[in-house]
Amino acid sequence: MSNYLEIPEFEDSIPFRMFLNDGMTIVYPHWHTEIEIIYSRKGKVNIGVDDTIVQLEKGEIYIFPSGEAHYFLASPDSERYVYQFNLKLFDEKILRTSEDSLISLFASGEPHSRYWPKELTQKATELLVQLYGVEEQKPAGMKYMSVGYLYQLIGELYLHLPRRIAEKAQTKRSAIQYKETLDLLNQVFEYVEDRFQEVIVLEDVAKFVGFSPYYFTRFFKTNTGQTFMQFLTEYRINQAKFILANEKIPMVEVAEKAGFSSVKTFHHVFKEAVGQSPLQYRKNLNNH
Repeated sequence: MSNYLEIPEFEDSIPFRMFLNDGMTIVYPHWHTEIEIIYSRKGKVNIGVDDTIVQLEKGEIYIFPSGEAHYFLASPDSERYVYQFNLKLFDEKILRTSEDSLISLFASGEPHSRYWPKELTQKATELLVQLYGVEEQKPAGMKYMSVGYLYQLIGELYLHLPRRIAEKAQTKRSAIQYKETLDLLNQVFEYVEDRFQEVIVLEDVAKFVGFSPYYFTRFFKTNTGQTFMQFLTEYRINQAKFILANEKIPMVEVAEKAGFSSVKTFHHVFKEAVGQSPLQYRKNLNNH
């Protein structure tokens, strides 16, 4: 089974989200540019990392760096906290001095807390549990608190995270090995993020990253598992879902704000992808 690119849907402008999955939530092989941290809250969590199965014991932590393929197998009687965040959350131009970049920190660091110093495991666990509590309780100033805990976690990792052990250092898709690919994909993602409301054609995107249309088509499909136009359509549908959930505006405006050329096209594409019309989708949200 090929790996697919996952684009996390963040609820607001802060590129961070977290959620709780039970052990029977199976996730197929995928990768994303965001950092993902798994904390085993209960039982044993079975994780696939490339061709290796890792069993995360209760209380253990595992970190997936940007670009590393992974998946989750059935893990009865277990629960896991999942934390995802984009490194754009941290302004490295201001914050970083002589230390490694964040992408290098996560790519070269040991991902499994089983091999961490005891003090790092204890502190990271404390911060992750507090972070989940803030997101659950939603107190005043919660975004400041959430970002604060994430910054503290980064600081602790810089201080105490050991390097990957030798046999784990040769991962198939490490962020260092694939840094150029990830950088190019990020350029494409940012291009779409900035222009999705406009007419976007493949030739323009290819030119933007310095590729021929033919090479760009192969590059994008190879590294994301989908064509560029499939990705663009999926991105616009996700934008439409967010708008439908948060704004009470006519469908023609939803279509325009999500980047669709007409409300007729929007209705057809949305229904084909989601299985219900945009109007029904909005009604179902209001009924929950």
